[in-house]
Amino acid sequence: MEPALIGTRLASAAIGPLLKKLLVSEGPGAGLVRKDAEVRLSGLVSFRGEKRTLTEKDVRKLAATLVERSRRGDGEPPFPADETEAVTDALAANLLALGDLDMDDVQAVRLGHRDLARRLRAAAPAPDGLSTDSVLYLETMTEWACLHILEFFTSRSTFIARSLVEQTRAQAELLAKMDEVIRRTPPAETRDEAFERRYLAHLAKKHGRLTIYGVDLHHSPDEWPLDTAYLSLEATGGEGAPEAPGRQREQPSVRADLALARHDKVLLRGLAGSGKTTLVQWLTISAAATGDRAGGMAYLRGRVPFVLPLRTLTRHGERLPSPDRFLSAAGCPLTPPEGWTDRVLAAGRGLVLVDGIDEIPEAERGRARDWLRDLLGAYEGNRWLVTSRPTAVRDDWLAPDGFTELTLAPMARAEVATFVRRWHRAAGPDAAVYEQPLLDSLRTAEHVAQLATNPLMCGLICALHRDRRGFLPRGRKALYEAALSLLLSRRDRERDMGAPTGLVLDEAPQIQLIQRLAYWLTLNGRTQMDRAHAASIVTEAVPAVPEASAYPPDQVFTHLLHRSGLLREPTADTVEFVHRTFQDHLAAKALVDHWDIGVLVRHAADDQWEDVIRMAVGHARPRECAEILRELLSAADAEEDRRVRLRLTLLAATALDHATELSPEIREEVLRRTGEVIPPRDADEARQLAEVGPLVLGLLGGPEELTHDDAFTSVITATHVTTDAALPYLARFVRHPSLEVRSQLVWAWFRFDTRSYAEEIVKQLDPSRLIFTVSSDAQAEELIALGLAPSRMSIAMTVSSDRTAQLVSLCDPAWLRLESLEERYELPPIPQSARLQHLEVNLLGAGVLADLAPLTALAHLETVKVHGRAIGTDHLPSHVEVTVFRT
Repeated sequence: MEPALIGTRLASAAIGPLLKKLLVSEGPGAGLVRKDAEVRLSGLVSFRGEKRTLTEKDVRKLAATLVERSRRGDGEPPFPADETEAVTDALAANLLALGDLDMDDVQAVRLGHRDLARRLRAAAPAPDGLSTDSVLYLETMTEWACLHILEFFTSRSTFIARSLVEQTRAQAELLAKMDEVIRRTPPAETRDEAFERRYLAHLAKKHGRLTIYGVDLHHSPDEWPLDTAYLSLEATGGEGAPEAPGRQREQPSVRADLALARHDKVLLRGLAGSGKTTLVQWLTISAAATGDRAGGMAYLRGRVPFVLPLRTLTRHGERLPSPDRFLSAAGCPLTPPEGWTDRVLAAGRGLVLVDGIDEIPEAERGRARDWLRDLLGAYEGNRWLVTSRPTAVRDDWLAPDGFTELTLAPMARAEVATFVRRWHRAAGPDAAVYEQPLLDSLRTAEHVAQLATNPLMCGLICALHRDRRGFLPRGRKALYEAALSLLLSRRDRERDMGAPTGLVLDEAPQIQLIQRLAYWLTLNGRTQMDRAHAASIVTEAVPAVPEASAYPPDQVFTHLLHRSGLLREPTADTVEFVHRTFQDHLAAKALVDHWDIGVLVRHAADDQWEDVIRMAVGHARPRECAEILRELLSAADAEEDRRVRLRLTLLAATALDHATELSPEIREEVLRRTGEVIPPRDADEARQLAEVGPLVLGLLGGPEELTHDDAFTSVITATHVTTDAALPYLARFVRHPSLEVRSQLVWAWFRFDTRSYAEEIVKQLDPSRLIFTVSSDAQAEELIALGLAPSRMSIAMTVSSDRTAQLVSLCDPAWLRLESLEERYELPPIPQSARLQHLEVNLLGAGVLADLAPLTALAHLETVKVHGRAIGTDHLPSHVEVTVFRT
């Protein structure tokens, strides 16, 4: 029976006073001051406690009255008459259960009458033997009684006050719980900041050490702090025509580590050993630095580096990782907060460093580009660097995606000298006596200078020069063989290491075993392999090497891995060569030993095999050498694609220097075929042609026989042959009428000895419409010493403020371009009598030009262009055209 139906039989005015007897009366207030700590229903009912006015017998009488009155009226009785006594007892028990519930009136009201009735029935003894109608009546009657009881509770004078107190308490408790939840689960921003600090510290430690090849003898450590040993190199862009009068090239050259200050996306090319991976390390620790960043690296403040070596990510042909897997795929042991990488990249704070496009098979590079494009499309505002060997991908490979293509330049003589000095300082006082003799050899011995073109080769030359007491091997092959001897058979002996692995192997058996690994890696287009696979290759080869077969194969492998100096474990389950150059050298030796000439020729168009083929020519005997070169020329003849044909021809030409003995007929044939691609058609071919080396200088035509376009590409080739032998050829073009040709000559200054180039080239240049680009203090000093006053000048940010001020004052240019990475840039002092007409200021990064007001006194000023932000533009006279390009 529903409470409403019972209500038709029991008038509230009549039954209300009966149920009210169950409750005690309370005075005003909230009832907070009591003997017990909390108010419970047991203290509110009249049949319990000190204020008891009813006995349990009275409660039963009240229940009997309720039952009796509910049975009155017309209609069918709600339950059988013979169960009246049992129903009355059960209802009385339910009402008495009010005193047993552990709650107060506010909580009871919050429950509602149905749930309160259910609690009462559960607390009271279960009725026994009642019919279904009686049970239903009892449930309904209890709910109806609870409805009236709750009505009484809400009408009590203390209820509203108590409700407010309970609400206040509940809110306070909820706030305390929320505070605790926040404390235990900090917001995403806080978690991100805490993780970033750990992550950047991890990167600084992991990438903050640099191996200087050769500095590992005696008691010298194998690694050195990167911030001490790092040498910044130049990167060059494409050699293009002038965009407009007074502007011949967007970026003639730039410090490689500052390239990302100019461009958000850079594809950086460089030969093996040129310092690409070291640059990635340097950018990483510069971004991770917590203090001031030296040398203009402040533009990386706030950037979060993601180092992605492709050789590691695609060791088994795996799918390239999505952002949430960047850290785990690169071997980082830290676990970021969920979605952290996405938040960093979405905010445009990432520094994504994709190292080694050339170190994955050619067939996988298209997939890598699609992966990169997906990332670029999803995340804007980040900085992106992709590294590759020069010929691994075509020139426009990433151009549609907004990448600027730069190439690491060979080390200039000044850079080589700096490297040599740092190397000897790092090697300790015993090496100091060999420093100056080596510097002298680099100036006087052309064959030594030709080898010292990148950090790897410079390090090997320094080590061998010291090791051989001032004597150096001639030629690249001899240099590598001497380096292998140094690493394989002499390092442990000279460091008094004894036999730490329990075995002793001479140089030859170690080379025979290690070259098997190099052969497998090269044949499969990899630079990294599983440790277990490497061990199995060595295990299979050990029985065929008598000196090694006396030892357990696993012990031999352990020795090669830990003591040869040629192998390393980037992770616990992978193996790779310490440098790709050693892999190429030993793979070439293995190919020649097995005389797999077919394999060489089949891979001749593969950029990963270029150095292997050149070194194979060096390993081959005269007849074998001639056969390799003939096969390369035949492959070029059979190729329809001009680019591939040129590539194969130049590969044969660049291999000539590696040959230890070669018939004059073959040599002349290779040079004749090389001459057929001269002059080069474009800048790309010109740079490829320069790889032939000084030999190509004798094949290039002079200014009197070349068109302007051919003269330009020929000069590009010569400026990329960075030896003094190129200077006489370049000097023939200093009065050339083509602005492109003369601009290329100015651009190439940094690639040669500063003083020699200034005397023989810069001093003689026809200055008509030519912008003189100054990229170092040394160049500025030479311009000043020569008394040159070019009317058009571009001063790079790598020139100090003092030298910049001197140039502006003494040269007094009419057209001037300045660069800066400073957050607040001050213009150099410009005399009021200056002839300056056109000023351009390029603020790289987020800099601001402090004040243009000093320009107001310049009588000849016509235009001012600022790339960035500027203060005081309204101070300039109205006739001065001011353009501000916000970056």
